[in-house]
Amino acid sequence: MEVWNTTLESSFILVGILNDSRFPELLCAIMTFLYILAMTSNGLLLLLITMDVRLHAPMYLLLRQLSLIDLLQTSDIAPKAIMDFLRGDNTISFGGCALQMFLELNLAGAEALLLSFMSYDRYVAICHPLNYMIFMRPSVLWLTVTTTWIISSVSGLGYTMYIMHFPFCKGREIKHLLCEIPPVLTLACADTSRYELMVYIMGVIFLIPPLSAILVFYALILFTVLHMPSKEGRKKALLTCSSHLTVVVLYYGSGIVMYLLPSSFHSPKQDNIVSFFYTIVTPALNPLLYSLRNKEVMGALRRVLGKYILPSHSSV
Repeated sequence: MEVWNTTLESSFILVGILNDSRFPELLCAIMTFLYILAMTSNGLLLLLITMDVRLHAPMYLLLRQLSLIDLLQTSDIAPKAIMDFLRGDNTISFGGCALQMFLELNLAGAEALLLSFMSYDRYVAICHPLNYMIFMRPSVLWLTVTTTWIISSVSGLGYTMYIMHFPFCKGREIKHLLCEIPPVLTLACADTSRYELMVYIMGVIFLIPPLSAILVFYALILFTVLHMPSKEGRKKALLTCSSHLTVVVLYYGSGIVMYLLPSSFHSPKQDNIVSFFYTIVTPALNPLLYSLRNKEVMGALRRVLGKYILPSHSSV
């Protein structure tokens, strides 16, 4: 089989979900709407948490990191997919493919770790409220955030560099929404079994231990909540945690399907739908799940609007 020479000047062709849909114009419109929603809602949440000192608690500072990750992740995928569809040109350079893969691995790994730290934050807040500011003091908080980004960046860089050194076959079509490990591997003209094992191990490391920690923390939270004497306290605790659990289910469900299922269970159409869900849909939903049901966030929105928007209108 002829090997395609992969250099920085070479290119791939992304044949993603927009090219494999019966209604590509409608799907492109939906993707555009979700991208605008993700940018607006995550940007607004970042702004509120930064500007309102009442939201400078560990829970919201971690939420700010999640919003940043979601904003960057959807911006890594959606604009190019939309513009490629509108221009009718789905090519992506070899270097661009490597960059997109690195960013996706970096951000996905960071989100997996961050969600486990957020569950620990909820566990401490509900089960050990008197010691909350000791266990979640600023030094601990920034250590967790820094550790999250370092681990995900090093892992993403290592896996990206390794996969992009493979020789690729003459065919350049990646039947996927983005340059992601499983579909790119199908173009390699070498034995990738060892690398596939490494990818599986990466999936296990980034998904199973954090998910196990989340399940343990929420089991302890549930046990504590059920023994609360106040009905109002139980309701508030469950409401606070339900948003986080919804995000966990959306994210980890997609990650497990993409990286832990054997290759025999994968198909281009299924992988496209899963990737569309966790790179486009989830970043748009996350801030809504956290903000619309959170009195503190809605209160901060009213305060910011009252301070910076309404006075200017009243003066007119």
